[in-house]
Amino acid sequence: MDKLEARIRRKVRIRKKVSGSPERLRLSVYRSVRNLFAQLVDDQSGRTLLAASTLSEDFGDKKDAGNVKGAKKLGLLLAKKAKTKGIEKVVFDRGGFLFHGRVKAFADGAREGGLQF
Repeated sequence: MDKLEARIRRKVRIRKKVSGSPERLRLSVYRSVRNLFAQLVDDQSGRTLLAASTLSEDFGDKKDAGNVKGAKKLGLLLAKKAKTKGIEKVVFDRGGFLFHGRVKAFADGAREGGLQF
């Protein structure tokens, strides 16, 4: 079993337990080598309500896109966008990635921005 297959197995195991509803959206995170992507998903209707990434225009300086500082900045940005839409409570879906490094920094930034999970 290679690294990708192991991550996908973890992701499936997590998604059995974690689901987004209209009251509590799922905050899904994807970590690539150079960037980070996050979205708020309502699984009942199958719609993405809000998305942010380190590639988006409102992220700003791209030199922090692939590090812990950039991940925290993205968490704050997503939380700010969610607050403007009236979203406060979410359930965190780490997507099979370990809760460490950039994923943890993103979650901490989202919590600092006011999201509850």
